[in-house]
Parts: sequence; structure tokens; C-alpha cells
Amino acid sequence: QVQLVESGGGSEEAGGSLSLSCVLSGRPFTLYAMGWYRQASGKERELVAASSNIGTRYYADSVKGRFTIIRDESKNTQHLRMNNLRPEDTAMYYCAVPSDLWTPSPSDPWGQGIRVVVSL
Repeated sequence: QVQLVESGGGSEEAGGSLSLSCVLSGRPFTLYAMGWYRQASGKERELVAASSNIGTRYYADSVKGRFTIIRDESKNTQHLRMNNLRPEDTAMYYCAVPSDLWTPSPSDPWGQGIRVVVSL
């Protein structure tokens, strides 16, 4: 059974840092790309960052230079380090192993979601 378990997140003031972690089980971590998505209240879900199993990384323009993905293959874990947080980063964050990075399916493996709140 494929499972993604997220941890981290929480509340922080603008300019601060938070980290998210996502542990994958049930699939060989080294074979799959993984993505971090977020959905703010009243907004559509968006792809924030992604990592491939061949070392490539993607970052949305809104987080480029502030967020960093780290893949720890020894622990089947993907981390998202978020620096210089802004109030607009407030959202529910989800990790996923998407069949299609840009149009992930609800049937893809998803984490349970974790809340990030950034205050002024």
C-alpha cells in the first residue's frame, strides 16, 4: 500500500522559516518524481515545487529562491524548506507522487495535507 505521511508546518511570522517533510512508503522512492502542492482558502491548488528522481527540480516563480526541495533517498523522504515566508504562503500543503506533475489525479498517492500559516 502506497502511503505518504507529512509532518512539519505550523505557524510562523513573515520572514521566518518552516520545513515540511513527506515520507513515502510502498513504492521505491528512487523511481518517482514527487511534488509539493498547496491550496489556499478560496483558491485553486497549485504546484509549488517538485523533484525528479534524476536530480531535476522545479519551483514556482512565487517561491523561487525561498523554497528548497531536499530528497533524502536513504529515508524515502522529501523535505521542503521554506525560508523568508510571506503571508501569501499560507495554505494547506500536500505532497504527492503525481502521474502527471501538472495535472495530478485524485487517485495518485497524496499526503494528508499540512497547514502553514504565515502572519504579518
